Amino acid sequence: MNHVDYLRISVIDRCNFRCNYCMPAGEELNYILKQNLLTFDELLLLLKDIFIPVGFTRFRLTGGEPLLRPGIVDLVREIANLEQTQDLAMTTNGFLLDSMAQDLYDAGLRRINISLDSLNAETFDQIIGNRGKSRWERTWKGIQTAHRVGFDPLKLNVVVIPGVNDSEVLDLAALTLDRRWHVRFIEFMPIGNPDLFTERAWIPSEELRQQIRERWGLEDSQVRGNGPADVFQIPGARGTLGFISQMSECFCDRCNRMRLSADGWLRPCLLNETGQLDLKTTLRSGVSLSSLRQQVAELLKIKPEINFKQRESGSEGNYTRTMSQIGG
Repeated sequence: MNHVDYLRISVIDRCNFRCNYCMPAGEELNYILKQNLLTFDELLLLLKDIFIPVGFTRFRLTGGEPLLRPGIVDLVREIANLEQTQDLAMTTNGFLLDSMAQDLYDAGLRRINISLDSLNAETFDQIIGNRGKSRWERTWKGIQTAHRVGFDPLKLNVVVIPGVNDSEVLDLAALTLDRRWHVRFIEFMPIGNPDLFTERAWIPSEELRQQIRERWGLEDSQVRGNGPADVFQIPGARGTLGFISQMSECFCDRCNRMRLSADGWLRPCLLNETGQLDLKTTLRSGVSLSSLRQQVAELLKIKPEINFKQRESGSEGNYTRTMSQIGG
């Protein structure tokens, strides 16, 4: 079991996209009320007095869409300036990035993941649930701006949905040929939209790799990230290709992370709702920080038994929160 030192922090559950794989189609979500969100002061208190003391040193800000949260640049600066922070990253849909990339970079953010599920504007808008003016161009501009500002590595996340964007695998992989970009193909999961998952299911990463091998060849990459991606490289390419195969290949034994929701729930496993701690309610009730720290330390100890594919119990597909509410 890996040392768990990586915390994914959702700062908001709202999003300006409604991606098919993240939110159920046609349903209204009950967004967290502002007063029920962890304040940034509470979050920083938890980082300094709970998470860092038990060994967390790598952090990722997620949502929803994290750039929608007021004060996000200031939060980035605060976390980046913590002495114990070894790595700080963000996952965003990129739509607001053109106007915010420089400020985020100046605040200390260096790594960014941007969702880009299609290079075709019509397909892109279909996936993100957009029915108005296309949002592809502005998202692409945000990616270009982030690249120009200096984010390195710049990663593009692609959730592969059969019959929707799987025909673009080679075009997306080609983005790594002459750019130091890292494209990561993610197997579709049954969390955000179980109906679409039942209809479309998922494509094993090995099938995608085989397509790429037949076109250019594929070799193991020396580049490794903080996450579960298996990383490869097209021979001679400047960037890399990552494959996150949570459906076809078990990587529970390599899991090094926990997730903190925007309303303060600490979740040890993405695919299992067992063992969650409500840190916000406990913190606001006046429980001592030492007691909270002990609870988190105990959860770290039992995390290997909670990991979804290593036990028979757990949620097994019955998720009370969508991907957007968990933070990915």
